[in-house]
Amino acid sequence: MNFKITKRHFYQALTVVSRAISANSPIPSLSGIKIDVMENEICLTGSDSDVSIKKSIKNTENDLIFEVHETGSIVIEAKYIIEIVRKIDANEIEVEIIDGSLTKFSGLSTEFKINGMKSTEYPMIDFSKPNNTFLIDANLLLKIIMQTTFATSDRETRPVLTGVNFNCNDYVLECVATDSYRLAKKVVRLKESNNFNITIPAKSLSEIAKSIDKDEEIEISVSDKKVQFLVGETLIQTRLIDGTYPETSRLIPTEFVSEFSLDSRDILSAIDRASFIKNDGISIIRLNANKNEIIISSKSQEVGSSTEKINNFSYEGESIEISFSGKYVYESIRALDATEIKICFSGEMKPFIIKNKNDDSIIQLVLPVRTYS
Repeated sequence: MNFKITKRHFYQALTVVSRAISANSPIPSLSGIKIDVMENEICLTGSDSDVSIKKSIKNTENDLIFEVHETGSIVIEAKYIIEIVRKIDANEIEVEIIDGSLTKFSGLSTEFKINGMKSTEYPMIDFSKPNNTFLIDANLLLKIIMQTTFATSDRETRPVLTGVNFNCNDYVLECVATDSYRLAKKVVRLKESNNFNITIPAKSLSEIAKSIDKDEEIEISVSDKKVQFLVGETLIQTRLIDGTYPETSRLIPTEFVSEFSLDSRDILSAIDRASFIKNDGISIIRLNANKNEIIISSKSQEVGSSTEKINNFSYEGESIEISFSGKYVYESIRALDATEIKICFSGEMKPFIIKNKNDDSIIQLVLPVRTYS
């Protein structure tokens, strides 16, 4: 294997695939990046068995990125190859296997020799494309990820809740995340009819979000075992989470005893100021609201108390007194990415929903908590 490549393109591609690599992988070769050099293409692969990223580098008519002198493949420890490429002060880097798996990286007056691993030691990753394929706008996918993944569980006791459920019926795609105490639901309409019900790990979706850097159409391919996201020349493949996702639609209230609308910045600021007062490390916020005033407060016997009145709002229905996790409500409002929001209550100890006043496609639900009177 012997090739010359521009440092900028090589470093960018290495950085992309390295995001799939786990530092604690039980398989030694998975701590490395696999480099496959063909006559007209260089493929880099990184994986932790659950998430795999393959980046293809190709020359174009206007941009000669690499020259291949000899085809071949090698696996190089990710932390070493990224540091080597970053430190070589040259526009072009030459990579050559010089003895078995000993690989030389050179540019101008700098040369590194690093022991690699034979590509035969790297696990076989099936990158075959599932038949069920559809296109989605990159910005829409990014919005789905940002508005749902934060509500997934970080506990492995119920693995299915560590992912986001994508349930598609005909043209309607419902994306739901919950950790049992809060729920985020985003509904979008696709351009093509489809049917599937899968749960994608939140970690995988976060990696996909990092790979979206421009507005383009992303190809998604789905099977009952895996899902692939093709973002330009980057293919991100992830396993799915086994198990039946809980039926959540019945949890979302449809009738309300009171609701109010206000500027999201006003309530975010009030919650933020009240949240430094914690009980056992948790900030519990008390909301007292009626047609005349909305009061955000917090109290701790050890620390003290905080009270703030919100003045600009519109209110309908009866008065409400409710307590909730400041962190949960703050994150839910932030995820809406809206100037004006509406909060709807179905009772003092019942789940309440937070919505973008001008966009019904996204709903955030939070369960109240029992606290001081």
